[in-house]
Amino acid sequence: MAYYKKIKLNGKWYPRSVTVGKPVTITEVAERISAGCTVSPADISAVLLALGGVLGDFMAEGRTVKLEGMGTLYYTSNAEGNGVDSAEEVSAEQINGIRVRFVPQTRLNQRNKVVSRALVRKDIDWVEWGGTTSKTEE
Repeated sequence: MAYYKKIKLNGKWYPRSVTVGKPVTITEVAERISAGCTVSPADISAVLLALGGVLGDFMAEGRTVKLEGMGTLYYTSNAEGNGVDSAEEVSAEQINGIRVRFVPQTRLNQRNKVVSRALVRKDIDWVEWGGTTSKTEE
């Protein structure tokens, strides 16, 4: 089940998703995956721990990373406030921020309309959050 809270923006009320509890750990993910296959939680944990570094290496080479069933990751950069007057003056030194962008995998119908997104279940039960704090809001 997922949680939402009521927020007021510009005089109107809306639901906003709320995350609760501590973040899920690699150990918990490994145990859940292991329960559905023959790979040990220790082996899965080792792979997951190595995954971040490998993805970062590929993206540092200028490549996108597509993980089937999940989506695509790639770097984006910012150079705010560091504009120059000519194309010849543009350089990497102007970049002052790097982010990782994640785009969930989608499945399209025959009219190229999005039918589903990876990681977004259709059967989410939304319940109003009754607590007073959350770890992260989306």
